[in-house]
Amino acid sequence: MSIKAVCVMKGDRDVSGVIHFTQESPTKPVKLTGEIRGMADGKHGFHIHEFGDNTNGCTSAGPHFNPDNKEHGAPTDENRHVGDLGNVDSSGGIANVNIEDKIINLTGPHSIIGRTVVVHADIDDLGKGGHELSKTTGNAGSRLACGVIGITK
Repeated sequence: MSIKAVCVMKGDRDVSGVIHFTQESPTKPVKLTGEIRGMADGKHGFHIHEFGDNTNGCTSAGPHFNPDNKEHGAPTDENRHVGDLGNVDSSGGIANVNIEDKIINLTGPHSIIGRTVVVHADIDDLGKGGHELSKTTGNAGSRLACGVIGITK
């Protein structure tokens, strides 16, 4: 029995998108598909943030979802936040999202349901940039758009 979720993203400017999440079972990876429009061309940090709160725009979503208290890293790193999903690549103003991740989940302690997806202005250095923010945020810059993840059918 697969579990499905959706996130409708909105930003202060003309950045918006829809991301769909599918998980065939709690032990299988989560598949993310969708697109984000209105960003400059290039790579943009893409993360799950802790809170499903957008009352003060994307800033009230809090830090990256990190229940295991690890350092920021790449999606393939052992030492990474649960919410570290790397970068999405925008071309012609459209970033097509097609990610599969084994750490996030749609059930249990690593569930991302009710949390916020955020796309950032800059590239995520995956914790390897040597900047003071590399090990916490990937130095990915401001938050362009966000939305709360909700269950769907």
